[in-house]
Amino acid sequence: MKIVDVGAVLLQPIPWVLVKVRTDEGITGIGEAYHGAGVHHIAVDERLTQRALIGQDPRNVDKLFRDMKSSMSASGYYQGAVMSAISGIEMALWDITGQAIGVPIWQLLGGAYRDSIRVYSDCHAGDEDDNPESWVAKAKEVEARGFDAIKFDIDPRPDRRDHYNRTMSNSDIAFHIEVVTALREALHPNTDLLIDAHWAYAPHDILKVAYAFEALNLMWLEDPIPAENVAALKEVKAATRTPICTGENLYTRHGFRELVETQATDIISPDLAKAGGLSEGRRIADLADIYYIPISPHNICSPIGTVAMSHTCAASPNFQVLEFHHLDNKLWNSLTVERDLIVNGRIPLPQTPGLGVALDEEVARGAAREDLGFFGAE
Repeated sequence: MKIVDVGAVLLQPIPWVLVKVRTDEGITGIGEAYHGAGVHHIAVDERLTQRALIGQDPRNVDKLFRDMKSSMSASGYYQGAVMSAISGIEMALWDITGQAIGVPIWQLLGGAYRDSIRVYSDCHAGDEDDNPESWVAKAKEVEARGFDAIKFDIDPRPDRRDHYNRTMSNSDIAFHIEVVTALREALHPNTDLLIDAHWAYAPHDILKVAYAFEALNLMWLEDPIPAENVAALKEVKAATRTPICTGENLYTRHGFRELVETQATDIISPDLAKAGGLSEGRRIADLADIYYIPISPHNICSPIGTVAMSHTCAASPNFQVLEFHHLDNKLWNSLTVERDLIVNGRIPLPQTPGLGVALDEEVARGAAREDLGFFGAE
């Protein structure tokens, strides 16, 4: 079996980047790359496809992953748009391999530890930003739809102080504590509540919030400070009993090494659509598992990337929960031939060969933006 073509498509209004890899035996694999400027172009760049992929056996997934990195060595392959493109292609290679052998991807990654993947619904904020009751209403609605893990954001508010020094006003601190307390009290005790700070704050201010959160038994406080300073993050983790989560902007296991080895966080959240794909995700999980750190992947993908990630989640012993952003998104719910992929806050583990879901080509074509001939040559 040989690879004969690699194609990509950029969808809208959410710029999901889908990748197809075709073979000379009629098997086609699909994956998803983290969106970003030029990612869909990089996925079909001749420096990547001709040097590393065309004419090669797609079942040699790990070898081709390394070959793709080598072929783009002048482009900073360990991070950014290049690694996102490689991640999407790697998913498609696993899809082909699973179809060729006749087993789901999770079986190829070592087998499943679980038969469904728990997901959390990211709600961002209340429909009325300044009204805690609005936040509570949204949380209870999502909980009633079967989700037992729900996330909200505590981003800087309009009355914030000088945001360049990452401080919070006293009113911001009071509001964040008020709204998160209201959320925790409104939800079932076994519904996990997650809070995201989006790297917005300095340690001394976010810790004021984190201290107050200690009594609320949160699942985690995500990205409390800028992600580039592992030493500072370790200090934040050590200063509070509120669990800390981070990692969505790191690439490959090498990018996670310092974070994990210094135990600077309680939970890691790699985004497998840009961190290196499914097998690299399993390597990152194994690295974290040495230190008993759970893995909870970041995910803003379409159903293609979401289901792809679920295979790594199934095969990782320290998996905790997978992110989901697109409740009631019509395109998300119609992009695959299979419908109702999330049932009561869980993704049932695919049992058919490869990825386990198929792209609805008509729906995808209707959402295509800069389509490069819609996955290239048909």
